[in-house]
Amino acid sequence: MAKKLAVIGAGLMGSGIAQVSAQAGWDVVLRDVTDEALRRGTDGIRASYDKFVSKGKLAADEAERALGRIITTTDLDAAADADVVVEAVFEKIEVKREIFATLDELVKDDTVLASNTSAIPITKIAAATRRPERVVGTHFFSPVPMMGLCELVRGHKTSDETLAAAREFAEGVGKTCIVVNRDVAGFVTTRLISALVVEAAKLYESGVATAEDIDTACKLGFGHAMGPLATADLTGVDILLHATDNIYTESQDEKFAPPESMRRMVDAGDIGRKSGEGFYRY
Repeated sequence: MAKKLAVIGAGLMGSGIAQVSAQAGWDVVLRDVTDEALRRGTDGIRASYDKFVSKGKLAADEAERALGRIITTTDLDAAADADVVVEAVFEKIEVKREIFATLDELVKDDTVLASNTSAIPITKIAAATRRPERVVGTHFFSPVPMMGLCELVRGHKTSDETLAAAREFAEGVGKTCIVVNRDVAGFVTTRLISALVVEAAKLYESGVATAEDIDTACKLGFGHAMGPLATADLTGVDILLHATDNIYTESQDEKFAPPESMRRMVDAGDIGRKSGEGFYRY
């Protein structure tokens, strides 16, 4: 019998997780608070499958079967019989804790409760439940169908059994996993990219070099596929600012303190590709 996955949040990350999981044979319930958000999420999944089919990477009948494994709902109770729940909502700890407290009352005793957070300590989320040993971080990367990494994060009380189940799930949907053994804010990947983006933004702000030259230095000097400022624009300057703020608040480490120019960019709505302007114009 196919295992059941509940994905909480139908945005770019949640819909991507639902997409790869359904393709891997999971029965998926995708939950969001409005029908409109669910429609956008499923439209995105369908368009992504169509792209894979057109490129010959997925058979049309496989795509249809995968779509048929995804149901949508605005009811959180639909997660009650899930084997794994992945929360993929906005990076606000109060929202995540509220969701996990509700899930704690709903789901089976052996359900894995996972958060797709990129910066918030898993222990703080797990503390909203009576089963912190069943809570784990599964940090996927965007766009989920294309990116091969999943960062597994062990909270202070996460059990070995839960970590193993999270690894089995993530590897089963085609991801390579790294394990974060100590629950520091930002984990491994967000700490690395945040430190690099903050320093790159400071160099740019102070006129040391242009955005293009800073990114070229990282691409040709370090072999990065994309420079840090172009990465910030792709991810969203607002999202990276929020993540760095979370890490700085938790660690009080000055290397994670974003420069004022990043805050003003976000205030002005210059948040990268999605707004048409960030460190670059699009």
